[in-house]
Amino acid sequence: ALHEFPNDIFTNEDRRHGAVVLHVLCAVYMFYALAIVCDDFFVPSLEKICERLHLSEDVAGATFMAAGSSAPELFTSVIGVFITKGDVGVGTIVGSAVFNILCIIGVCGLFAGQVVALSSWSLLRDSIYYTLSVVALIVFIYDEKVSWWESLVLVLMYIIYIVIMKYNSTLHHCFEKKTKNSANMVNGLGNSTEMDDNSNCDATVVLLKKGNFHRKASVIMVDELLSAYPHQLSFSEAGLRIMITSHFPPKTRLSMASRMLINERQRLINSRTYTNGESEVAIKIPVKHVVENGTGPSNSAERGVNSTRREEDAAEAGNETENENEDNENNENDEEEEEDDDDDDHEGPYTPFDLPTGKIEILKWLFTWPLSFVLYFTVPNCNKPHLEKWFMVTFASSTLWIAAFSYMMVWMVTIIGYTLGIPDVIMGITFLAAGTSVPDCMASLIVARQGMGDMAVSNSIGSNVFDILIGLGLPWALQTLAVNYGSYIRLNSRGLIYSVGLLLASVFVTVFGVHMNKWKLDKKLGCVCLSLYGIFLCFSIMTEFNVFTFVNLPMCRDH
Repeated sequence: ALHEFPNDIFTNEDRRHGAVVLHVLCAVYMFYALAIVCDDFFVPSLEKICERLHLSEDVAGATFMAAGSSAPELFTSVIGVFITKGDVGVGTIVGSAVFNILCIIGVCGLFAGQVVALSSWSLLRDSIYYTLSVVALIVFIYDEKVSWWESLVLVLMYIIYIVIMKYNSTLHHCFEKKTKNSANMVNGLGNSTEMDDNSNCDATVVLLKKGNFHRKASVIMVDELLSAYPHQLSFSEAGLRIMITSHFPPKTRLSMASRMLINERQRLINSRTYTNGESEVAIKIPVKHVVENGTGPSNSAERGVNSTRREEDAAEAGNETENENEDNENNENDEEEEEDDDDDDHEGPYTPFDLPTGKIEILKWLFTWPLSFVLYFTVPNCNKPHLEKWFMVTFASSTLWIAAFSYMMVWMVTIIGYTLGIPDVIMGITFLAAGTSVPDCMASLIVARQGMGDMAVSNSIGSNVFDILIGLGLPWALQTLAVNYGSYIRLNSRGLIYSVGLLLASVFVTVFGVHMNKWKLDKKLGCVCLSLYGIFLCFSIMTEFNVFTFVNLPMCRDH
């Protein structure tokens, strides 16, 4: 594969004496560049395309959003087919698939900071279809060559997956009817039978059920909910819960859900403060509109008192106006907090001419300056209102940059592998797979920490379906149908069959583990998944190095 790329400025001898470190640093910078282009430019442009095409949330997630998170793997596969003509693309996708299942679920379990409940439907739906995809891949690559009809079958399987996602809610309803488990709560909150009657989630569950199972009803009455759960919810809280149902567009649901999370976090903090006996001290603090980490001292006291009032079910009529005023203040403070977060976390890409505040931010800004300078002038940021109509230009230019960065990344990794005598497949399964999947891992962890375990697991398995069916199927179909009709894609490594077989085993083990763990994602399951990932890596590397059986020819060396 090395000779398919331009000549390196260093000789092999130079690289062996330390120049290979520069290649490693360049590859790591390319990983970072890919993450920035995908998250800040490519995905927002895809969201705009979905809005213009009026796609439903499920279909958009299965098509454009999956393409956004898996773009590096797709382009690596394209480079593997058309340029290096080796196994680096297949290795990356197989390694990335195992990383997505075991490592991401493992990291979410360990660092979510809470036990996250999973719903059986979304995990079974994704894992069953994913299993079919992997079985098809094993059948097609078993003879070490892929023909045009085999690659076409993979692409058609993905189109069927999109259709399944389109009718996801209907299928879900049928699944629940058949299993006679209609009490299953939607959005991964667990079974309602397991929940306490006095739980604050009861109201949310009622609304979500109404939103999902009674879609024909165009109106949900807030007072229905308030009368069903007196003294549990204020009017604005009931409104928030209504606005996360499927009657509203995705953007509204996301913003309302985030506001609910902020409110819930504040409530928990304040109930903890109250139980520690510190509420009396908090009450004496004068009213100030100071928001620090999302909790104003005056509001913390008021909310602490308010939560105990609700728990005692002793709210009087006179308190209703207080509650409404307080909720209005909460909403104002949430807005202030969101603005603060935007400033602190620096939403969106850095601009090369605006120096951020804070030492760490300045270091990040300096590190990414060459990247942000180039992207600032070549890719319009369609998140900005005045550039919103340029979303197609953003889509096209960010696609070109992803292709360029992927090319550089594969080139560097090929040189590193050649210098250290490591086969392309191993570099794909380990280094490239982890590098291209780190953004996915971070996104899933953030979502899992907010208690949305289903979204985290669906993200990891759903992007795998895209990787295998489109990431491999599309480049293979283009090569065998368009570029060179009737030709075959030849795979060099026999060990890939074993790696894909292990990939299949990893799906079974994960689903079985989640089932045995009573559909909960916790630290115990996280440790098991991470240790299984370590075993997979060891086994794959030993197989590729011909430890168990002869699968790989030795690498050719320059004389």
